[in-house]
Amino acid sequence: MSTTPLPLSALAAPIERGTAAYRRANFALFLAGCSTFSLLYCVQPLLPEFARDFGLAPAVSSLALSLTTAALALAIFIAGALSQQVSRRRLMFASMALAAACNLLAAIAPDWTSLLLARTIEGAMLGGVPAVAMAYLAEEMDPRHLSGAMGLYVAGTAFGGMMGRVGMGVLVEIGSWRSAMAAIGAFGLIAAIGFAALLPPSRRFAPRRGFVARHHLDAWRAHLAHPGLLRLFAIGFVLTSVFVALFNYVGFRLAGAPYDLGPAGISLIFLAYVFGMFSSPFGGRLADRFGGRAPLIGGIAIMTAGAVVTLAAWLPLIVLGICLITVGFFVAHSVASAWVGRLARADKGHASSLYLLFYYFGSSVTGVIGGWAWQHGGWSGEVALTASLALAGIVLAIRIEDPRQPDRSDA
Repeated sequence: MSTTPLPLSALAAPIERGTAAYRRANFALFLAGCSTFSLLYCVQPLLPEFARDFGLAPAVSSLALSLTTAALALAIFIAGALSQQVSRRRLMFASMALAAACNLLAAIAPDWTSLLLARTIEGAMLGGVPAVAMAYLAEEMDPRHLSGAMGLYVAGTAFGGMMGRVGMGVLVEIGSWRSAMAAIGAFGLIAAIGFAALLPPSRRFAPRRGFVARHHLDAWRAHLAHPGLLRLFAIGFVLTSVFVALFNYVGFRLAGAPYDLGPAGISLIFLAYVFGMFSSPFGGRLADRFGGRAPLIGGIAIMTAGAVVTLAAWLPLIVLGICLITVGFFVAHSVASAWVGRLARADKGHASSLYLLFYYFGSSVTGVIGGWAWQHGGWSGEVALTASLALAGIVLAIRIEDPRQPDRSDA
C-alpha cells in the first residue's frame, strides 16, 4: 500500500531570487537545458549530409531528429510519473549521462539503421530531464519569480540548441559529422557532472512511496480535463511544429541554388538562437509582471510574422525571418511552460510531462509532414503549413483564462 511522507512544502521556504541557492539552481538547470538540446538537435544541420551520404530523401533523413523527439515525448510521459517516486536530481543526472553516451554510439554507427536506433534510445534517455526540470522549478522557486527562472532554463535550452547546431556545422568542416557528434556527446557527459554538483536538493517535494498506477492515471485525467491546461498542451504542439519544421528544411533550401551554402554556412543561421537566449527570460519577466496571455499571443504572432518574412528570396531577409521565429518561439515557450506550472495546483510533474508530450510530438509529427510540404510545395508550402498552425495557436492562447493577478511587488 502506498503512503505519502509529510509534505515538505509545508516546512521549507521557496527559493528566492538573489540567493545562492537561486543562482546554483538556475546555473545547474541552464546546464541541463543546454546539454539536452545540444544532444537533441545536433543532427538538424546534418540532415542534408545524411541525405547525401546514405542516399535518402529529405523526409527520411529527418527521422534522425523525428524519432528522437518521438521517443523523448513518450519517455517524458513515463518520467513524469517516475519522478514522483525517486530523487529528481538523480533522475535528471542519469538521463543526461546516458543520453550523452548514446550520442557517442550514434557517432560510430556503421549504417543508417544503427544510427536511428542509437538516436531513438537517446531520445528515451533524455526524457528524464525536461518534465522533471519544469516540475522542480514550479515546486522550489518562489511563485513571484517562477516565470523568470523558467525563462533562464529555457535560455539554457536555446544556448544548447545553438551550440549543437552551429558547433556541428563548424566541426563538420574541420573533420566529419561523426567526430562532430562525438564532441557533442563528450560535452553532454561533462555537463551532467556539473549539473549533479550544482543543483540544490529538493526541499518542497516528498517522493511518494510505491507506484500506484491509479494515482498517475487520475492525475493525467484531471489535467486533461482542465480547459486551460489542455489549450496550453495544444499550444506546445503548435510551437515545436512551427519551429522544427521551418528549421529542419531551411537547410535544404539554403543548400540549393541560388545560395549553395555548405554545412558551416547553413549552421550559422542557427546563431539566431542568441536572440532566444535573451528573449526567453524577457518573456518570463513580462509574464511575472503582467500575466501570461499577452506575452504568449505576442510570441506566437512574432513567429507567424517571421515565417512570412522567410518567403523573401534575399538571404538577409531570410535570416531576419529566422531570427523573428526564434524570438517568438522562446518567448511563447517560456511563458507557456511557467503557465502550466501555475495552473496545475497539484501533480506538477504530471502536468509538465503532458505539456512536453504534446510539445515533442509536434516536433516529430510536423517535422515529417514538413518534409512532404517541402517536397510538394517548396518553401511556400512550408510557410503555409507552419503559419496556419501558428494562427491556430493564437486562437488557443486567446481562449485561455488567466485568473492570476499580475504581481508588481518586485517590479
